[in-house]
Amino acid sequence: MLVLFLPVFLFFLMVGLPVFFGLLFAPGILLWLNGQERDLTLLYRNLYNGMDSFPLMAIPFFMLAGELMNRGGITLRLVEFSQALMGHFRGGLAHVNILSSMLFAGLSGSAVADTSALGSMLIPAMEKQGYTRRFAAAITAASSVIGPIIPPSGIMIIYAYVMGESVAALFLAGIVPGILVGVGLMLIVKLMADRYDFPIASRRHTWGERGQASLKAFFPLLTPVIILGGILSGVFTPTEAAAVAVAYALIIGLFVLRTLKFSELSDVLSKAGITSAVVLLLVGAAMSFKTVVSLSHAPELLADFILTLTENPLLLLFLINLLLFAVGMFLDAGPAIIILGPILGPVFTSLGVDSVHFAIIMCVNLTVGLATPPMGLVLFVAASVSGEKVETISKAILPFLAVEILVIMLITFVPEISMTIPRLTGFAD
Repeated sequence: MLVLFLPVFLFFLMVGLPVFFGLLFAPGILLWLNGQERDLTLLYRNLYNGMDSFPLMAIPFFMLAGELMNRGGITLRLVEFSQALMGHFRGGLAHVNILSSMLFAGLSGSAVADTSALGSMLIPAMEKQGYTRRFAAAITAASSVIGPIIPPSGIMIIYAYVMGESVAALFLAGIVPGILVGVGLMLIVKLMADRYDFPIASRRHTWGERGQASLKAFFPLLTPVIILGGILSGVFTPTEAAAVAVAYALIIGLFVLRTLKFSELSDVLSKAGITSAVVLLLVGAAMSFKTVVSLSHAPELLADFILTLTENPLLLLFLINLLLFAVGMFLDAGPAIIILGPILGPVFTSLGVDSVHFAIIMCVNLTVGLATPPMGLVLFVAASVSGEKVETISKAILPFLAVEILVIMLITFVPEISMTIPRLTGFAD
């Protein structure tokens, strides 16, 4: 009877129950009906145990660092730097939107933060230049998924926590796929710009002006270098790196750039705390959900079913991508990783797929799901920021989703794309 936990959970989602309560109620009801009251106690105890983890402390720290950077006006400096480099192209502001997302990814690692921070700034600017509001919202949502792919990444920290992988290896493996997504989006924007005669954002900046923009963005752009450099050199752990990022953001905002005031810190801490609490509650609930997954023997049943389809790992990877893409439409990336990672990961590593490679496939696919209709979280954030309906944004985002799906297939069937940097640096076999 416990194997029914997933259909019951999906039913709760369809009737509008929040994911957090669905993750707890679906297995809880089935355990109660099955007369497993002791396991029911274990389920709710794991809600706390799932959050009580030192590695997971990196998530609220990275969120706080991103919020400090955004409140300190650093987002504006990244946009100005991007515009100095790409504003003179046709469709310049769309290119600026994508490049800004790639740069902002190295600060926050959050698609929601990216959509909110950059969208509130660039969507009105794009509309003022003649872009439709739905297009501006769509490109903002599509490019924001780069945030959790290019390090630092909250969902990769969650995957590493659940599956026992190296955070550094996952961070390094995400660099090239993240860049590929950004370049792919820029190519489709260029094709659309030539066809629909998109406006040019600004004149071509001189090298002196680009140099000035680079100097303004120097300290923000140094953030990912400090984070990755410290982790790879062994100076600090990923959690300590997140704390260092917060300290760095405070020093830069308060004393170097002086764009952040002490009076703003309480609001920054409050906002970052609320966002972090939502994520950690979802992680705790998903870990509880994972308990019932183990009790139901669903991983073994699903593994046997998958292997009855075919033992060809390439065909299986294609089928799993379809499954992950469908899951990503309805379930947030963090809970999906905690639920499906322990089920799918061992199956593919037993077939010879590198564990880090499969982790990147899963993380990128579920991240793209954040921008996929009908339930993609960043679609709702983009709708809130732009005032446009989710339905109209969903239609406008389809060409960009096609590019992102193509990138997923590339990193799936060409492992070298994600695995070269980890292998060269000794963080993967």
